[in-house]
Amino acid sequence: VGGGGTNAVNRMIEEGIRGVEFVAVNTDAQALAISDADIKVHIGTDITKGLGAGANPEVGKEAAEDSRDEIKAALAGSDMVFITAGEGGGTGTGAAPVVADIAKNDVGALTVGVVTKPFTFEGRKRYASAAEGIENLSENVDTLIVIPNDRLLDLSEKKTTMLEAFRMADDVLCQGTQGITDLITVPGLINLDFADVCTIMKGAGTAMMGIGTASGDNRATDAAEEAISSRLLESSIDGATRVLLSIAGNKDLGIQEINDAADLVAKNVDPEANIIFGTVVDESLGDQVRVTVIATGFNDANVQQTLPSMSAPVSRPAARERAAAPVAAPVPASQKPATMPINVSRPASSSSNDKEFDIPDFLKRSRI
Repeated sequence: VGGGGTNAVNRMIEEGIRGVEFVAVNTDAQALAISDADIKVHIGTDITKGLGAGANPEVGKEAAEDSRDEIKAALAGSDMVFITAGEGGGTGTGAAPVVADIAKNDVGALTVGVVTKPFTFEGRKRYASAAEGIENLSENVDTLIVIPNDRLLDLSEKKTTMLEAFRMADDVLCQGTQGITDLITVPGLINLDFADVCTIMKGAGTAMMGIGTASGDNRATDAAEEAISSRLLESSIDGATRVLLSIAGNKDLGIQEINDAADLVAKNVDPEANIIFGTVVDESLGDQVRVTVIATGFNDANVQQTLPSMSAPVSRPAARERAAAPVAAPVPASQKPATMPINVSRPASSSSNDKEFDIPDFLKRSRI
């Protein structure tokens, strides 16, 4: 949704995320025209006349409300909807909560927000607008993952360009989405499916997500440690009561390695946590192990936020090679029972996007 969300979608398409159909929603006709999304929804044509929302979230919200029928048609038949946006602008900030409301309440899909907070240097007004947008979005999603762009500075070098910095933000949005979709669409030795994801994420509110990759003698525990302690995480996974844990490696992945990684994660969440576990054999990883952790079900009082204040300088430690996708702000949501998986029909598309999305048959059983 919006310019930042559309850029992130293009990045996901470039990375080849499997089993997902992409929808771009924007007021800006020019930006929408160059999107690679399967379905494009131009909102608020009579309001913005094909231009952007002018960094005004109210215009973005009005545009989305004006195009509710078109948005609903694009999402019809979906069982799970990811909403990506760059918070702080006009369309993404204002329209994303409306899209989420349609996805969750009209379509009935499991709805997950994956959004970014602006860099501090983008100014107080944009930062405050983003905070309000995130609060509004949180009321309309099952689970919300918030990625603070300022944390990317911790992973960048002095010579990093602005273009590279925003590409890093797109990559993290992509990583957060792919980390979840891969759990559903990639068959595993101990398989996780849509019902498992629902158990962890339905009505979950705050989500903390990390992805770690490592090699060497302690590759599994090192990957698990990276997943739960990335600098991109706004707070720890302490107190999580629902956890989805996936460990991927080649066919030589040992049972003791799996045990050690799982034990490390278990020691860092609530002792009574419901941990749903899966493993995937992925020969493309070579000698690496990848650990994906999605933690929800927090007692908000125990989640310590560590965001820098607007007046505080942002520290910039030495760059690290790997990053995990994070999470953030509490969402007041009630717990709901998990739904059973996936019998997804193709969402209705506009006349300019009526080609069939080409994915293997076995993945069509787990379309999102």
